[in-house]
Amino acid sequence: MTKIWAIVWKDIITELRTKELFSSMLTFALLIIVIFNFAFDFSSELIPVAAPAILWVAFTFAGVLGLGRSFALEKEGNSILGILLTPTDRSLIFLGKMISNAIFVFMVELLILPMFVLFFNYNLSHSLIPLLLIVFLGTIGFVAVGTLFSAMALNTKLREVLLPILLFPIIIPIIVSSVKLSGAILNGKTMGQAGTALQVLVSFDVIFLVVCSIVFEYVLEE
Repeated sequence: MTKIWAIVWKDIITELRTKELFSSMLTFALLIIVIFNFAFDFSSELIPVAAPAILWVAFTFAGVLGLGRSFALEKEGNSILGILLTPTDRSLIFLGKMISNAIFVFMVELLILPMFVLFFNYNLSHSLIPLLLIVFLGTIGFVAVGTLFSAMALNTKLREVLLPILLFPIIIPIIVSSVKLSGAILNGKTMGQAGTALQVLVSFDVIFLVVCSIVFEYVLEE
């Protein structure tokens, strides 16, 4: 656990010094919310259908922007070699990077939610906790796969382009389930009324966490 939190703390300190990753993710996500709000004249019938999808579009694209820079500093400073030489399990490196990525993405999501509520006129007084739970579960699966593919695209010249091409097809079940659950909660329903979406989301989270932590060792060695 000490090694995991050392990686997390290193990433947090680095981000606090530069503030490049967090600010770019937040700005990009807010622009998506604002553009969708003003580009379309949503009627009251369309908002319950479109708003949850718009929320997760903002989350996903902002997350991809952040994940694309996940290993950038290690690559630019060639410190990735130092990480590889450390006598530690590669899965611990994966968990450390995944946790730090999840922290950054979740912080951005927490700042986006008030803007989303303001622009789309939602009342979350009785549904905030369930919505935050869905956001957390969706973020975990999304970031787990994104961290793996970010390491996979590390040595490619077009890693910013390659990452979303690899990532989006894999995380479709997570995004679809998250949109369905968010839509149910935002429209005053329970998570149970979203069908099997919660079971699908939790199942893919577990599968992706286990598989990515195992595969990460071979990806990093390459």
